[in-house]
Amino acid sequence: MDSISNMIIMLKNASLAGKESVSLPYSKMKAAIAECLKKEGYVTEISKKTKKGQPLLEVGLVYVDKKPKITEVERISKQSRRVYFGMKDIHTVRNGSGLLVLSTPKGIMSGKQARKEQVGGEALFKIW
Repeated sequence: MDSISNMIIMLKNASLAGKESVSLPYSKMKAAIAECLKKEGYVTEISKKTKKGQPLLEVGLVYVDKKPKITEVERISKQSRRVYFGMKDIHTVRNGSGLLVLSTPKGIMSGKQARKEQVGGEALFKIW
């Protein structure tokens, strides 16, 4: 299965279930995505732990007035169909209440940050 899809679905399900944090299998890509989500205020803390010799990524979730910040996610690029956005194609998600996460030559970044840096890239997913 697609590991990024698995990650964002786990984040969504855990936040809707009211969990404080969620443990994911570790990878550098997932750590970079979690770091981007932390900068934008969708997760609180990120830590790398080891359980039974396997590295895990522990991600703390954000709640606003007891409501989860992450309520929906939408995967854009899939393994079967890659979607790339140029700098001019990057627009706000849900009138600014959502976030677009891109994989750019300068690393994983949000749509806002990518426009500021004037780079495009592969659109990974939308989250709101």
